[in-house]
Amino acid sequence: MPLEILTIPCLSDNYAFLAHDAETGSTALIDAPEAGPILSALSNKGWKLSHVLLTHHHWDHVDALPDILAVHPAKVIGAAADAHRLPPLDQQVAEGDSVIIGNETGQIIDVSGHTVGHIAYHFPDSAAVFTADSLMALGCGRLFEGTAPQMWESLSKLAALPDDTIVYSGHEYTQANGRFAETIEPENADLQARILDIAAARAENRPTVPSSLALERATNPFLRAAEPAVQRNVGMQGAKPQDVFAEVRARKDRF
Repeated sequence: MPLEILTIPCLSDNYAFLAHDAETGSTALIDAPEAGPILSALSNKGWKLSHVLLTHHHWDHVDALPDILAVHPAKVIGAAADAHRLPPLDQQVAEGDSVIIGNETGQIIDVSGHTVGHIAYHFPDSAAVFTADSLMALGCGRLFEGTAPQMWESLSKLAALPDDTIVYSGHEYTQANGRFAETIEPENADLQARILDIAAARAENRPTVPSSLALERATNPFLRAAEPAVQRNVGMQGAKPQDVFAEVRARKDRF
């Protein structure tokens, strides 16, 4: 059976996720922004935390970990490349390594760009990828440490996953991302339809995360740097996709 995945709103716009294997009872937390909502979700479900999967070192993804571990001692996993600035890790991982949650094996993907050492966790049997601040709903993370070519390579790895993959990203930025995406590709009918869906969801205070990879490929300007329409709209027809991506990211930074 696939993992049961619970989306947990935290802080003002963060998300954490619980991934539960019903057969074994194993439960993984992906990132730890705020203890209260996470502990409440575990209690309401009657789940016992077995693993914590950290994506990167930023405070709004790790700061609640001590309070959570005080109630639910669990194995903490994170990137070897980021270990010097993450909370203490029980297991250090790198691209190509795997993690096991119950009966399911997840694969580690290096998605450096937002930070150097950022990782994503892909669980193919559950068609789920936890991307935090790399690939986001209609967006991608700001390049605080990495380069545009590095982030384009990371996004390209994620875009190569199967169409039915569900993307569990780290923030509720989708409505603002949609306003920017419309400046890059205003003629994209899929994007226009998605913007309406996002507005309806947010009007009811419903999360816009997770999202499908197929929808991201069709609407997310940061995945579409090779598309002729995007290249034309930013005046870079025939340019290398990584260079078009860099231009789109620079425009978002100024937006």
